[in-house]
Amino acid sequence: MSLIVEQSGLRSLVQDGGRPHLGHLGVSPSGAFDRTALRQVNTLLGNYPETAVVEVLGGGLALRAEEATVCAVTGAVGPITVDGVPVAYGRAVLLQSGQILALGPPTTGLRTYVGVCGGFAVARELGSSSTDTLAGLGPRALKAGDRLDIGQRQPLPELQDVPPLGRVGDLTLGVIIGPRDDWFTADALRQLLESRWEVGSASDRIGVRLSGPVLERTRSEELPSEPCIRGSIQVAADGQPIVFGPDHPVTGGYPVIATVVDVDTDLLAQAAPGHSVRFRRRPSP
Repeated sequence: MSLIVEQSGLRSLVQDGGRPHLGHLGVSPSGAFDRTALRQVNTLLGNYPETAVVEVLGGGLALRAEEATVCAVTGAVGPITVDGVPVAYGRAVLLQSGQILALGPPTTGLRTYVGVCGGFAVARELGSSSTDTLAGLGPRALKAGDRLDIGQRQPLPELQDVPPLGRVGDLTLGVIIGPRDDWFTADALRQLLESRWEVGSASDRIGVRLSGPVLERTRSEELPSEPCIRGSIQVAADGQPIVFGPDHPVTGGYPVIATVVDVDTDLLAQAAPGHSVRFRRRPSP
């Protein structure tokens, strides 16, 4: 049983729960950027929470069913159709043989997640089917004509629709200050927490680039490379912050002024270019 890619959209990648705990090998966690959406779509379909799905950037994906298949869509909110007829977001939908599921551009959010009952049966590399865009691990981005095999179907649960994950207005993310906040002026720390930052168009799964006031340093020397995690806020040489995403490098040479708390990095997955972001200080654990 398979789905055929009729249109691949801007960038559609297979993602699952990722490759945690391999940083010592130089491998980032990768996996779904919006892990909440990953769990939601798999819950709707009776799959294990970290089963492989397709993460779609900006819509445009179209999949044709070779046989009757149950699918669902979560994450960013936008038009969803089956053979041109609108269907519901966040609900299990039956595709009959030959029918085409299509995603329009999101109206709220950025990344959409498409799952199928049984999950996508994609080859695993280092224990995961996820595409790591920095390391080049996992399957390549989808192209028209690709065949996505489907795994063993599980019984469908009886669930209500899931709530949309896309947000409007400023996105507020909790941060823990440090570990290199001592490399910055007191005014830079104030600006980090009090300013409205704008998501840049060069953002991707490696890092979300933000623009705003320049965060000035108190030290000018080079910092030896240090371990980094998802959510680390590095400040580049131009004084602008970069928040690391799931495909981040495991070490970095720019000072990390603060770190976004892990759960809030899921919210950042849905911040499209031009979206406003604010940071709120959280106490250190």
